[in-house]
Amino acid sequence: MLDRRLQLHLASWLGQWPAGPGLHVVASHRRARPAWDGRLRPALAVDTGRSAVLSVAPDRVAAIRALVRRAPERMLAALPQAVGLPTFRVHDGPFRWSLSPAPLPDVGEWTESTAPGLPPWLRLFDRPVLVVRDSDGAYLAGAGIKRHDAFGHELAVGTAPAARGRGLARRLVAQAARRVLDEGAVPTYLHERDNHASARVAEAAGFPDRGWRAYGVYPR
Repeated sequence: MLDRRLQLHLASWLGQWPAGPGLHVVASHRRARPAWDGRLRPALAVDTGRSAVLSVAPDRVAAIRALVRRAPERMLAALPQAVGLPTFRVHDGPFRWSLSPAPLPDVGEWTESTAPGLPPWLRLFDRPVLVVRDSDGAYLAGAGIKRHDAFGHELAVGTAPAARGRGLARRLVAQAARRVLDEGAVPTYLHERDNHASARVAEAAGFPDRGWRAYGVYPR
């Protein structure tokens, strides 16, 4: 049985829980509003393998449904143009979640995203981020939590090139996932299909590939 928090998260994030066979194009006002980082996500979808929900702004529903009927095989590539943002990019990869993060030892410390020495992508978060520094205080790796709603929080992680191969990312993901669960939400993890390094991090941190897929239109 799926965790109730995951069901509530997808119903909130997308506008409808994936139920019933096939692809369901649904309207959500969230697709026309800034997301956690202040930027639009004009199309988001989750496919469980049996059922999929593609969430778009209400004024784009008719156009997307027509696209799905007319050319389902090229629907993904045509999505940016169909939602009116042709300069945006397409994301496509596994949708992962975990209720049992790997029992890896904590490695990072929670710190304000405005702390000195952090990379720009961590500064997008409006709450504390998880950071690993070396003995001189230089940044090595970090993780942030995208709090999409009260039920589902997506994890993001990055490692400085010089610090890769030490297992820092997987330990940060597991540590951040435990915090999300403590907050009463379910941690999720998304990455591009061809990002094999990120896939290895997810597997090692306790986020298996269950055959679910997430895709959508994201800002560059």
